[in-house]
Amino acid sequence: MDIRAYNRAAWDRAVEEKSPWSIPVGPEVTAAARQGQWQIILTPTIPAPRAWFPDELSGAAVLCLASGGGQQGPVLAAAGAAVTVFDNSPRQLAQDRYVAGRDGLSLRTVEGDMRDLSIFADASFDLIVHPVSNLFVPDVRPVWREAFRVLRPGGSLLSGFLNPLTYIFDLHKADDEGILEVKYSIPFSDLTSTSDADRQRLLDEGSPMEFGHSLDDQVGGQIAAGFLIAGFYEDRWTDFVLDRHIATFMATRAVKPTD
Repeated sequence: MDIRAYNRAAWDRAVEEKSPWSIPVGPEVTAAARQGQWQIILTPTIPAPRAWFPDELSGAAVLCLASGGGQQGPVLAAAGAAVTVFDNSPRQLAQDRYVAGRDGLSLRTVEGDMRDLSIFADASFDLIVHPVSNLFVPDVRPVWREAFRVLRPGGSLLSGFLNPLTYIFDLHKADDEGILEVKYSIPFSDLTSTSDADRQRLLDEGSPMEFGHSLDDQVGGQIAAGFLIAGFYEDRWTDFVLDRHIATFMATRAVKPTD
């Protein structure tokens, strides 16, 4: 399977079906951001700490990586940043352009694979915002290496991702019956870990294929790429049974050293 092409189509479909991750922010949000009152999320509910962002966001070159949907990018653009939104889904990127046109914002949209940022020169950005999205690629370490390359020294990568523990359970049974049944190991892949029947269910639903990356690849991969981890928090998905027992999301701030 061409996973990039499949997940592109799946996310285009998710926009049509009004996925919560594809619903653009309203004009009141960008109006407040213009006045310095803004926040964005990397995980489902907790806003990323303002201390994780540059002291002066106005004019900062920001890459919203795999972050289409008209949510983070327009807010940061309204706050004064020079924003580029990079995403695999044309329909997700269209949501950012919609908000920009509606609210008179300037931002750039680029379609592509988060593992390949070759369209951008080295040291192009001051900040990268990467909400939960690398579960849609089978290998995450290239994402970290490319992010490190395109960041300027002293720049930060703000990332949200799933606790890999999530993927050891039968998520269909958890969603349908509220039962946690250990079924898989990490790393996890919808392409190779699941049964033919479960995979066919995803295909029939048109759902994206997901990949559960180890913490060694998620956090260790950032460190191996050259980053220093400077911030961390956990978050929960309020209506998911596993979140009654452990936070299933986490976020990191990783800094590119100046030396």
